[in-house]
Formats: sequence, C-alpha cells, structure tokens
Amino acid sequence: MAKQCDITGKKTQMGGRYSNRTRATQFNPCGKTTRQPNLQKKKIFVPELNKSVTVKVSASALRTIAKNGAFETLKKAKLI
Repeated sequence: MAKQCDITGKKTQMGGRYSNRTRATQFNPCGKTTRQPNLQKKKIFVPELNKSVTVKVSASALRTIAKNGAFETLKKAKLI
C-alpha cells in the first residue's frame, strides 16, 4: 500500500537537497531526496455509526477530524 493519507491525499514528494548557489559549484552531490508525509495509523471511533474505523492519516488530517468531526470528515473522504 502506498504512503498516502486516506483523508487529505498527501503522499511522498521528490525534492532537491541543496540551494542553487551550492548546485553551481564543485560541491554538488547530485540526487534527489524523498520527503515523506507524517502518517500515522489511527483507530477512530464514529459515534453516529457506533463503530471504529482504522485509517492511515497525516497529522494535519487529525486536526481536520478534531475540527469538523469524525463522521463528517470520513464521509467527505468516502471512507464510510
């Protein structure tokens, strides 16, 4: 399974490691680096359904769940 948030859709990104000035000199270690999202596996209880749902979410998605509620957020993401 891919490293992707179930709610926000955040996934691994490719990026550079050095500034443009460093890239222009002899000290240019080439190559890209991968930036991973802050994913956590959480078991969230949904009172409206009276059951728990296990999802892989990012830290920002946890804040979204806390703000909008579990049922509303999971329904919008089409997980329930």
